[in-house]
Amino acid sequence: MYDWLNALPKAELHLHLEGTLEPELMFMLAERHGVRLPFADVEALRQAYSFNNLQEFLDLYYQGADVLRTEQDFYDLTWAYLLKCKEQNVVHTEPFFDPQTHTDRGIPFEVVLNGITQALKDGEQKLGIKSGLILSFLRHLSEEEAFKTFEQALPFRDAFVAVGLDSSEVGHPPSKFKRVFDRARSEGFAAVAHAGEEGPPSYIWEALDLLNVVRIDHGVRAVEDERLMHRLIDQQIPLTVCPLSNTKLRVFDDMSQHNILTLLERGVKVTVNSDDPAYFGGYVTENFAALHESLGMTEAQAKRLAQNSLDARLVI
Repeated sequence: MYDWLNALPKAELHLHLEGTLEPELMFMLAERHGVRLPFADVEALRQAYSFNNLQEFLDLYYQGADVLRTEQDFYDLTWAYLLKCKEQNVVHTEPFFDPQTHTDRGIPFEVVLNGITQALKDGEQKLGIKSGLILSFLRHLSEEEAFKTFEQALPFRDAFVAVGLDSSEVGHPPSKFKRVFDRARSEGFAAVAHAGEEGPPSYIWEALDLLNVVRIDHGVRAVEDERLMHRLIDQQIPLTVCPLSNTKLRVFDDMSQHNILTLLERGVKVTVNSDDPAYFGGYVTENFAALHESLGMTEAQAKRLAQNSLDARLVI
């Protein structure tokens, strides 16, 4: 079944480039820049990838990002991910990048963007993988900081297709970012947002009604609100669900409890994605395989999930 799932043409719509930083590449980049990591070796770092919640993961995630410093680093990071896409027949990807993670460390915005975009261009020319880049705001920072980041991005507006919202969800509702999302949409960008992962269904409502998003990233807690479920189904609003991430971060205690197939059978446009695969134990095919192994996902369901991902693209 793994080989069959791997061969299935699919799109990935919920992927943080910084979250594809495999331990081997992290050590290689640390050596490149003379950075001392607080881990003895690759295996010790892998063992540190056990988290009890989203915040513990984010602490390690931001620590790892410190090795990303030059255009070549960001190119290498993105290219390694695209090679994995090629291996797993991901024909289209719409990755997130978090400029604030890097500009707050003193890395110029254009250094981050140039490395990523060159790799994405090469990915289309050399690997046949189409893409659209999404600029994400860190929700644990202020809306004022998000505005600054958006202004930095405008001179490079052709490099990205949408804005997003990620990082620590609880205590940082979408409404906190209404004005900057209004501005981004006025400039012609689509909007997506993380909501309903650790946060309540009300965050999904806010993302839809206040940020006017066209996709919800995660969204699995929508099942707690029947009126919201009807809206998602009636309007066919895509949810970019990340099964391995959800179990690793204890949104569900075990994959056997995941609700993605229940959502699918109710008519929600759910998709399968890997989120931060270096940290959560698998890329897209591994996520599909986990649904087959733990939930008995059928080939017909897998085809529908893959087709949903292709249908939910922002860029065709």
